[in-house]
Amino acid sequence: MAKANAAAGDDVDAEESAGEQPKKKSFALPPLKILLIAGGALLLVVGGGTGYFILGKKAEAKVEAAAAPKPAVFVDLPEVLVNLSSTGTDRSQYLKMKIVLELPDQTMIQQIQPIMPRVMDAFQTYLRELRPGDLDGSAGLYRLKEELTRRVNASISPSRVNAVLFKEIVLQ
Repeated sequence: MAKANAAAGDDVDAEESAGEQPKKKSFALPPLKILLIAGGALLLVVGGGTGYFILGKKAEAKVEAAAAPKPAVFVDLPEVLVNLSSTGTDRSQYLKMKIVLELPDQTMIQQIQPIMPRVMDAFQTYLRELRPGDLDGSAGLYRLKEELTRRVNASISPSRVNAVLFKEIVLQ
């Protein structure tokens, strides 16, 4: 019965409100709340701008410091002469290379010199397995350069070289 009365009461409210326009509620904030919201927004904008300015200056200083070029350090390796893997031809083909290592700083020279035999061994064993077709075009030379760089870095780990550079490559 209570449910029936509640349902009947709802119908009466609906009928009464159907004849009348619903009243719009006005949403007014007290002046103190408006001042607090505006002050918070202003503080957020000023704080964000200040942070951006300060961090932007720090990032700019880092870019300027990074932009200062370091003098390049190069180490010449002994000339490499290997016979390439033959593919059933009677004539042997030879690869002669002059290689330079680009180092990050001068102190690396003293670190690399004692382990140079290991580096040269890694080069010799890799180069002897190459076929003449592996060196065709710039893509072949790029792959060769990347593989030699990887092998040097593996040999001198944890130190690293920046690049392996070719001074001369002759395929006979």
